[in-house]
Amino acid sequence: MKIVGISGSIVGSKTRTAMDYTFKAIAEKYPDAEVTLIDLAEYQVQFSDGRNYMEYEGDTGYVTKTIMEADAIIIGTPVFQASIPGTLKNIFDLLPVNAFRDKVVSMLVTAGTPKHFLIVEQQLKPILAYMKAQIVQTYVFIEEQDFHRKEIVNDDVLFRLDRLVEDTVMLTETYTNIRKEKEAKYDF
Repeated sequence: MKIVGISGSIVGSKTRTAMDYTFKAIAEKYPDAEVTLIDLAEYQVQFSDGRNYMEYEGDTGYVTKTIMEADAIIIGTPVFQASIPGTLKNIFDLLPVNAFRDKVVSMLVTAGTPKHFLIVEQQLKPILAYMKAQIVQTYVFIEEQDFHRKEIVNDDVLFRLDRLVEDTVMLTETYTNIRKEKEAKYDF
């Protein structure tokens, strides 16, 4: 199982801190999973210009191809100006409309205030549904107060991140098995 994480911002540290914890939990609980964490702050990703994602080279090509090869994707995003960052939206724009078909996608969100709790419901989930993702319905929302010195200090948040990992892997395994059974019914 290939699990790709996207830390969807080029500034700040909270989203990356949460993604690091999440991917450490995956490595501990599911050592057979092939995991890749893409922190957009570490890549020079071009703006989408309408090309097929296979035509991009360099960092842009690596990021898009890695996402397209994943079985499961965990998206980590901060909330900026009551929205997802443009860097994350650009990733979606680089991919084809059916990019997430047969992929399980889960989310974690970092925000400075609880007022942004519904950004996932109003902005991120509609994009993922449009791109045909199998969405893990529960997501983890992490507030400013849950962090101290680049560490998550709220045990409930840590529990919810562990559960997000479990739900992501379980749903990916379930969909994979269902697809295999369906494909086995065809005689060609």
